[in-house]
Order: sequence, then C-alpha cells, then structure tokens
Amino acid sequence: MPRIARFIRDNQPSVYHIVSRTALQGLPIKDKDNDFLLGLIKKFSQFYFVDVLGFALLGNHFHLVIRMYPESDPTDDEIKERLQKYYGDELNVTGVLISDYRKRLTNLGAYVKDIKQGFTRYFNKKYNRRGFFWGDRFKSMIVQDGLSLVNLLAYVDLNPIRAGIVKKPEDYRWCSLGYHTQTGNKDGLLSIDFGMKEWNEFDPKEIVRKYRQFVYETGAVDAGKGKVMDKKIVEKARKKGYKISRVERFRYRCRYFTDSGVIGGKDFVQEVFDQVKHLLGSKDERKFTPVGGVEGLYSMKRLGES
Repeated sequence: MPRIARFIRDNQPSVYHIVSRTALQGLPIKDKDNDFLLGLIKKFSQFYFVDVLGFALLGNHFHLVIRMYPESDPTDDEIKERLQKYYGDELNVTGVLISDYRKRLTNLGAYVKDIKQGFTRYFNKKYNRRGFFWGDRFKSMIVQDGLSLVNLLAYVDLNPIRAGIVKKPEDYRWCSLGYHTQTGNKDGLLSIDFGMKEWNEFDPKEIVRKYRQFVYETGAVDAGKGKVMDKKIVEKARKKGYKISRVERFRYRCRYFTDSGVIGGKDFVQEVFDQVKHLLGSKDERKFTPVGGVEGLYSMKRLGES
C-alpha cells in the first residue's frame, strides 16, 4: 500500500504538529531517556532552521510543535555559521555544501529523522538491544498561527494531565509549560510567537502567563479523553490572575489535533489544500470539518484518508 503523501508547505514559514510513537510495548521511555530526547530536540533545533513552540515527551510517544522555515529564508552566512558551529570551525564550507545543506536544514523529514535516529542509537546502546524503536513514520499536521495554534499547544501540554501523571502541566518537566516554569526557558529553546494578536502583548512573561491561563481553563474541560485538571487547582490559579475563561471555547474532540492533515480557519485550510491538491489528483475534492466547540476552526484529513 503506497504511503499517504505528507502535507508540506515549502514556500513560507509553516507550523507543524509532529507525533511519533514507539513500536515497543508498554512505556519503555523512562525519565532519563526523555532527558536525552529533549537534548536531541535542543541540539537539532539549533542546527535546523526551526522554532520550537511546544512539546510533550511521554513514556511511549512524543509531541513536537515547530515552525519550519523555507529554503529561501536563511542566508549563506547563516548556513555557514550553523555548519561550523555543528561540525567545527575547521570545516571548509563551499558553495556546493551550502546549497546541499540549505535543502536539508529546511526539510521537515530530515529534522525529525535526525532526532528519531539519534534516540534509537542511544536507546539500543543503553538497553543492549537491536532493531527498530519507533513505529510507523511520524505524523505531521500543518497548523495556523493564532487560536488554532494555541488550542493545539494546550492540547499538547495537557497530555501528562490526561495520562494521570501530574495534576498541573508545569509539574511535568518534559512539556512546554514545565520547561518554561522549571527552567525559565533555558537556552531560549521555546518560541512564544503564537500569532495571538488578540492578546496584544509583547512582554514574554505576560504572554506565558496568558498561555498558562488558557491551558488551565481548557484543561478543566472534559474533552472525552483521559483525565481533566482538578477544578480546585484551576480556581486557585484563577484567583491569582486569570481573567477570561476559555472553557466554552475548548469543547473539542482531541482527535482533530492528531488525525488531521491541516487545521485552522476555513480560508487557511482552503489555501493549503490548493497548494497540495496536485498530490491528490485533479478529481479529488476535500470536505472541511468544523472542530467541535471552537468557533471558526476547521480541519481536513490527510491525503488518502476517508
């Protein structure tokens, strides 16, 4: 059976939600393993031309939300700087090398492959095993900036809550809010450019506070999958500064944030479809599905899915 074509926008900066699961049974990824995986994400996110917006590393899978930049964005000097930083100043950076790496360092598949292969080598060596670690190829979904992105990031940060691992997302150090809270966004790993113009904020601390408010309020909503945040915890946080409830705006079905090919406003979904429909065949028409409980949000499934 042929592989389902992946939605890629290579002519402009685009946000992708990446999900990958292990092929092993149970929860083989332990705390120290997630530390190593996070280190790989940091390493390759400094090498590739990406911004990391959010992540959640669990016992059998990970979520990663990034903004990837097109080939036309980085200058030759920027590529040369990253190559020498990664390989050493002694590397002779030629025009041909720059051209080759321009394609690689702006390629979503290469970025995720480096992370996953690096982890597999580490895991197999540590646990004295051979063979595959990851299951099927990773899922990816294009996401619109703004409300679509913030809803998605909240979904990602709430993974350890739904799994019953912690009661507050910032208590889990392998998710975005945990990283913000526990490390103060060490090394500037996380971008907070969510495209939320409605927040009218430029102060990074205030943006994170408003995002945390959004996550708490949505985390108290029963989305029909896993545990929800304790309402007493949410109320206590609300009294310390939450102003606007997001509860009624976040009654959505979680599957849209992992099973879709594109998610965003209707015009955005149509725009992406027009850009990738050559992969489908001229007779293929797509239906856009409203995401329940979030006004103005639509999704479209991946190519080859019904």
